Amino acid sequence: MSDQPPKNSRLRDAARTQAEILDVATREFAERGYAGARVDEIAALTRTTKRMIYYYFGGKEQLYIKVLERAYTGIREAEQAVDVTGLDPTEAIRHLAELTYDHHTQHADFIRLVSIENIHRAEHLAKSETLGKAGTPVIDLISGILARGREQGVFRDGVDAVDVHMMISSFAVFPVANQHTFGTLFGRDPLAPERRAHYRRMLGDMVVSYLRDGS
Repeated sequence: MSDQPPKNSRLRDAARTQAEILDVATREFAERGYAGARVDEIAALTRTTKRMIYYYFGGKEQLYIKVLERAYTGIREAEQAVDVTGLDPTEAIRHLAELTYDHHTQHADFIRLVSIENIHRAEHLAKSETLGKAGTPVIDLISGILARGREQGVFRDGVDAVDVHMMISSFAVFPVANQHTFGTLFGRDPLAPERRAHYRRMLGDMVVSYLRDGS
């Protein structure tokens, strides 16, 4: 009999190891940036080696790209899970806006990674083979909501789905990306739990007002 563990067991162990590496790498890249993060440190914080990280991912840049892919996939999966069946267009777009706000304020590492990648002018994101169409599902979802709103006469014409997505994302990103500078300048923590419901409602009101009259 072979002393080797079953193939399925080895595959599960490999999957767990890769997931652990990605968890640690996400925190390291989000905290230290692409240039500041070290594969040696990521290996030291996991139950593996630098050699094994290179074996699984190919190198530091490939690991960073995989971290970006997983981070973006998380929000896209959340968006695709949004069920607006039975909701009128106003409720549907408000629901999507609030979900986006919840996700972004609860996933600070995602926002930091996006900020870091913008510093690098999305050069790593552009190399991803899986993220080229990552934005399409949410744009399709918004487009459908807008179309229903126009048909029912509750939303005005001439509104672009990408603009709406940018508007929602901007407000949802701001509390995380600017938490410390905003708090220092104005003495208010934009992520304070007691203001959470207020900001969620504020975002929904902004989007709905824009779609209704554009004022």
